[in-house]
Amino acid sequence: MSESQKVADRPSAEPPAANGVDRFFKISERGSTFGREVRGGFATFFTMAYILVLNPIILGSAKDKFGHTLDTGQLVTATALVACVMTVIMGVGGNLPLAIAAGLGLNAVVAFQLAPLMSWPDAMGLVVIEGVLICVLVLTGLREAIMNAIPQQLKQAIGVGIGLFIAFIGFVDAGFVSRIPDVAQTTVPVQLGAVGHLAGWPVLVFCLGVLLTIALVARKVKGAILISIVTMTVLAIIINSVADIKNWGLMTPKVPDKIVEAPDFGLIGHFSLFGAFGETSAITVVLLIFTLILSDFFDAMGTIVGISAEAGLLDEDGQVPNIGRVLFIDGAAAVAGGLGSASSNTAYIESASGVGEGSRTGFSNLITGGLFGLALFLTPLLTIVPLQAAAPALIAVGFLMMTHVKHIDWDKYEIAIPAFLTIAVMPFTYSITDGIGAGFISYVVIKAVLGKAKEINWLLWGVSALFLVYFAIDPVEQILGVK
Repeated sequence: MSESQKVADRPSAEPPAANGVDRFFKISERGSTFGREVRGGFATFFTMAYILVLNPIILGSAKDKFGHTLDTGQLVTATALVACVMTVIMGVGGNLPLAIAAGLGLNAVVAFQLAPLMSWPDAMGLVVIEGVLICVLVLTGLREAIMNAIPQQLKQAIGVGIGLFIAFIGFVDAGFVSRIPDVAQTTVPVQLGAVGHLAGWPVLVFCLGVLLTIALVARKVKGAILISIVTMTVLAIIINSVADIKNWGLMTPKVPDKIVEAPDFGLIGHFSLFGAFGETSAITVVLLIFTLILSDFFDAMGTIVGISAEAGLLDEDGQVPNIGRVLFIDGAAAVAGGLGSASSNTAYIESASGVGEGSRTGFSNLITGGLFGLALFLTPLLTIVPLQAAAPALIAVGFLMMTHVKHIDWDKYEIAIPAFLTIAVMPFTYSITDGIGAGFISYVVIKAVLGKAKEINWLLWGVSALFLVYFAIDPVEQILGVK
């Protein structure tokens, strides 16, 4: 969203708060309304509801060291419960429109790196330890200090990179873009559609959804993103009922046989805090925790900065409001994910869809969190929105976040090159953390070779060194004899 548009969206004089809820969440103060917050809460939920299906698939498809698997029904309950509780806590405690759920990428680390070396309770125990350590970093002020040490234009680049990243996610999730199988022996990693061209009704739903969304956004229609999601879901249900469609992906748009389903809380509290140390070497455990912390730490940091910037909530120094509480709650979400056996939870970049709908406060989190709460009992009903209907929102929001690229001084190479690498690496590696790491390392190197090493905050030196270890983790493990 452009700066001029943000200014236009806000009243010239701060309106009086309507009631105590308005005052608590600063809804009027931030130029929002209850209607925008509600619409934003719904939009965020629908663009991230896929996690109710995807997290159980990822965690449920892996076996631990002893050949045990996790129950899918229990995983759905755990995923929804932790997302519900932590999203509401972030809304009330952090007052930012940042929804929380099981982190993609982090759950893959738990499933395919941790579990094969130990039992599932041991793996979830490491997630708890990771979250506790992140909270400690927050309490010591180190996490906030690192965020404050990042140059403002590099923060803008993080937001732009996230915009391209979530747009890419939208194209991939909808099937508009797909990975070319390795057996093709080609250097081209992705292609149009599944076979080099678009085919099938699901992709058509996505394309129509993109056109509808951008048309509504261009006309500045209130509720544009939510209107598009609901409209395309209805269309998808109709198409699915009359056409022979073999696969919609994770969620099929059809009226469910049953609406209510009782939750199964069997996995809640099923963790072992220090059991991993008895199953594998201490060095291995430490490296696994390091990987979890670094990924969670900077994924969340990038998301928090990017979403706050898009919402126009950064102050004149580029700082996030209530950042201490926000970072602590995000760390606590990792702890909660381990306690609930849902894997590490973190702030979601899909929150940008709610911001694009007008969310500016934590009140929208009450809506998103409430819907996750309903999902505990109404999962069959709330998972009928196909990715093809939700993904257009990510394309639109990707455009809005891309507009921040104008704030970067592209004539000043010492910031332009790190900014470019940050922006490019995120979508190309499918990782926020990797993009931030590339930006940090290049920023430090370029400043140093230009004789401006004294301008680099000492924290950026330290973090860049950690990122070098992160990128070189394989040879490091070999040197330490872990592999």
